[in-house]
Amino acid sequence: MTTHPTRTAAVAAVDVVKVYGRGDTAVRALDGVSVGFGRGRFTAIMGPSGSGKSTLMHCLAGLDTATSGQVLLGGTDLTRQSDKVLTRVRRERIGFVFQSFNLLPQLTAEQNVTLPLDLAGRDVDRELLDHLVGVLGLGDRLAHRPSELSGGQQQRVALARALVSRPEVVFADEPTGNLDSRSGAEVLGFLSTCVRTLGQTVVMVTHDPVAAGYADRVVLLADGRIAGDLDRPDGATISAALRDLAGAR
Repeated sequence: MTTHPTRTAAVAAVDVVKVYGRGDTAVRALDGVSVGFGRGRFTAIMGPSGSGKSTLMHCLAGLDTATSGQVLLGGTDLTRQSDKVLTRVRRERIGFVFQSFNLLPQLTAEQNVTLPLDLAGRDVDRELLDHLVGVLGLGDRLAHRPSELSGGQQQRVALARALVSRPEVVFADEPTGNLDSRSGAEVLGFLSTCVRTLGQTVVMVTHDPVAAGYADRVVLLADGRIAGDLDRPDGATISAALRDLAGAR
């Protein structure tokens, strides 16, 4: 099954192939993937270990380069850009949320949040910052350094950092992987809220059907290819689809 990108997609892959290594040791991590991610939607990418889901996200986010095919961020073909341009695109047009938080320990929470804007030489939108801080419950934590915050609080800081620049797409790589179930649910709920209230586009890689149940859509990968596309599924539907994928391997 192939889900073809559309012109309205916030980010899309077109016949993307990614090969690691050469000759007999070559691994085809992505095998002609075409998929688009709509604006203002929350999409989860799932699949068995080794299915290519993280590789796809890295290519979509300009963190890795496709062997062939195109990656389109809005009207920009990332596969044709220099490293310098890609660095600027990642800083100015994309937000990232990782499992490991990736906060700078010497900076306060507020300084971590505004860091992307500082690096880009852009002014902070105080109204948006205040909104994010309020919704995320960080008002009394802005002067604290990461070592003084819980895991859930650190991930909420990372979320605010990803969103404060109004990126075209937020990529979340296992964002609840280091969190307890309650903190994870809070993070996922906030991502859903951002899609509904801010029109944010979110693409999340996860192995957790419960986490994927917060998404509007789930794209399934297997052996580097699109293997399914679920619209507004619940956790039971996602779990069944993953079992079917595992059984077909």
